[in-house]
Amino acid sequence: MGEGSFISDFKKLIKLRLTLLVVFSASVSFLIGSREQGFIDWTNWLILTIGGFLVTGAANGFNEIIEKDYDKLMTRTKDRPIPSGKMTTGQALVLSLFMGIAGTLILVRLNFLTGVLSVFSIMLYAFIYTPSKRISPIAVFIGAFPGALPPLIGYFAAFENPQISWIPIILFCIQFVWQFPHFWAIAWVLDDDYKKAGFMLLPTTKRDKISALFTFISTIILVPVSLLPTIMGFGGYVIGSVSLVASLIFCWFAFNLYRKLDISSAQKVMFGSFAYLPLVQVVLLFDFIK
Repeated sequence: MGEGSFISDFKKLIKLRLTLLVVFSASVSFLIGSREQGFIDWTNWLILTIGGFLVTGAANGFNEIIEKDYDKLMTRTKDRPIPSGKMTTGQALVLSLFMGIAGTLILVRLNFLTGVLSVFSIMLYAFIYTPSKRISPIAVFIGAFPGALPPLIGYFAAFENPQISWIPIILFCIQFVWQFPHFWAIAWVLDDDYKKAGFMLLPTTKRDKISALFTFISTIILVPVSLLPTIMGFGGYVIGSVSLVASLIFCWFAFNLYRKLDISSAQKVMFGSFAYLPLVQVVLLFDFIK
């Protein structure tokens, strides 16, 4: 295996784009926590970024190891390193274990809670959410918990002795609710491929009016949840306005999916979700009121 080939396979194993999105979410939340304290420890930010990258990569690696036989069946995933035969299960396991252990040891240097949450996120994502995808659509609900932990981990990483407050809880809630329209839109677009592997991710396990309704309702719920930073007083009117407009656009995309029940509308919800979360998080960072 050449160096270029290994790097390409490694990026697919850890789902690089997803990993970077998770690290971005945690990093922004770290900076929000830092602003609350009045200073930014850039060394700790770098520790969080490296540790978070390794932990997320490990979780994705374990996910691909567990799903290797199902990935062979889907067009979208058959070229991943394990099902394509470019990487053995043993090699992927060694890499994932190394990343998981190293990442956790790095994060626990920040504080114990950050390390514990990182281990919990790996376990919940890889060993509970992953197998549940072939059992019940409730898998999306299960997966929303580890998926919403990055902002919690990032926020707590900014403190030597983290304390529970409304801010990390609200950051968690925004990302938690956002995941439902995000994943249901992806599941709608990829439903034919998912069915080959027996994955049940749409609310009714098929593209129908009820699945579209669930998606639309989840975007409606996101509207008040996204306004919580402003309502609770740690976000200003800029983030409130941006969140409101972005959430209503998101609702409109989901409403069109409910009306049309087509893949094109689902793609708009999906791409809208990609833009929504980074936008809201970055604006909150610059409109955070200490």
